[in-house]
Amino acid sequence: MNLHLRRRGFLTAAVAAIAAPAIITGIRPAQAATTLTLGHGAAPGNPRTVAASKFAELVAEKTAGRIKINVAGAETLGSDSAMLTSLRTGALDFTANSQGATSAIVPELAALGLPFLFENTDSAIRVLNGPVGEELNKRFEAVGVVPLDWWDNGIRHLTNSKRKVTSPADLDGMKIRTPADPMTIDIFQALGAGTEQIAFGELYIALQQGVVDGQENPLANIESSKLFEVNRFISLTAHKWESTPFLMSKIAQARLGSDLEAVKVAAKEAGELQRKLSTEKAAQVLDMFRKNAAIEVTEVDRDAFMKATAPVAENWKKKPFGEFVGQIEKAARG
Repeated sequence: MNLHLRRRGFLTAAVAAIAAPAIITGIRPAQAATTLTLGHGAAPGNPRTVAASKFAELVAEKTAGRIKINVAGAETLGSDSAMLTSLRTGALDFTANSQGATSAIVPELAALGLPFLFENTDSAIRVLNGPVGEELNKRFEAVGVVPLDWWDNGIRHLTNSKRKVTSPADLDGMKIRTPADPMTIDIFQALGAGTEQIAFGELYIALQQGVVDGQENPLANIESSKLFEVNRFISLTAHKWESTPFLMSKIAQARLGSDLEAVKVAAKEAGELQRKLSTEKAAQVLDMFRKNAAIEVTEVDRDAFMKATAPVAENWKKKPFGEFVGQIEKAARG
C-alpha cells in the first residue's frame, strides 16, 4: 500500500516537472516598444524644438507606450538636406525640416515662398489645407516621403551687420546668406544682393567672421540662434513665409501598423502647438528687439520691395510646374 502511494506520488511529481517548462514557456514577455527617431535643426527653446518634444510625448500617450520617439535637434543628425537623405533611405523616421532644403526633392514646394504671397501663417495654412496641399502630398508620396503636417517657419525678415536697410538700394554690394532654396535666392538677387548658401548650423560663425554680411530668417530663429549678436541691424522686410514640413519616411510608416493613425493625430496636435508658439514668439521677440538698445529695428519701404521682386513670380510661372505656381498664387489671393 505504502509502495503504491509512493509510486503514485513520484509519478505525479514527474508529470508536474515535465509540464512546468511548457507552462513557463507559454508566458510571453511584454512586447518591446518600437523606437523611431525625429531629427530637426532648431536650437533649444525654438517653437520647433518644443513641438518636437510634444510630438514624442503625444505619440507615447496615444499608443500606450508601444511607439517611442527619440528627438535629436540642433542639427545633431546633420543638416536639413542630410536629414532628408536619411529620411528617404529609412535611416531617419521623421524630420521637421526646412522648406528650402525640402524643395530639392519636391521643387513645387518652393512656390509657397513667392515674395509677399502670404500676410501671415493662418492664410498659408488655409491654402495648404486645400487642393494645394493635396497636390503637394502626391508629389511627396512619389519620392517616398509622407507629409504629416505643415508646421510654421514664420514670416521672414532681413538682418545684417553693415547698415540700416529700408529700401532695395541699401542692399547693393551686400552678400546675404540664404538657405539652399531657389526661391529665396531669386528674391535676394532681384533685390540686388549677392547670395551664398550656408548651412544654418554654421550661420552664426559665418556672420561673426564676415563670410556674409547678412541673412534672412523668422524672428524666432534670429533670437533662439542668437543671430542678433552678430547682426545688429534688423529690417522688417516680411518678404516671404515659409513652412516647416513635418515629414515621415514611408519605411517608418510601414513599421507603425495599427498605430499609424495615432501618430498622424499626434503630428497634427503638435503642429497646432508649434504654430501657436511661433506666432507668440515672433511678437515677444520683436518687442524684445525693439527694447534692446544694441539692436536697430527698421521698417522698410514695402512697396519698393514688392516692386523689385515682382518679376520673381512671373519667372516661376515659366517653370515646368508653372501651372501649379499659378494655382498657389490664385488660392492665396482668393
